[in-house]
Amino acid sequence: MNKLFSFMAGAMCGALVGGVTALLLTPASGNDLRNQAVERWETAKQEAQQARLQTRQQLESEFEQMKNGVR
Repeated sequence: MNKLFSFMAGAMCGALVGGVTALLLTPASGNDLRNQAVERWETAKQEAQQARLQTRQQLESEFEQMKNGVR
């Protein structure tokens, strides 16, 4: 149990030091970073939706071909 406590204490200290360091060394303001994160998330969502639609169309086409006996 002592090893687990030591590990958790070290992990928490490391996370705290890392977070503070990131905040101090970040070249952009918090609002800018949040806006960039939102833009990246929206872009990733759009790309995933496009990939999903393309895959669905391809699978539906293959299904129809198999249903009709065409390979």
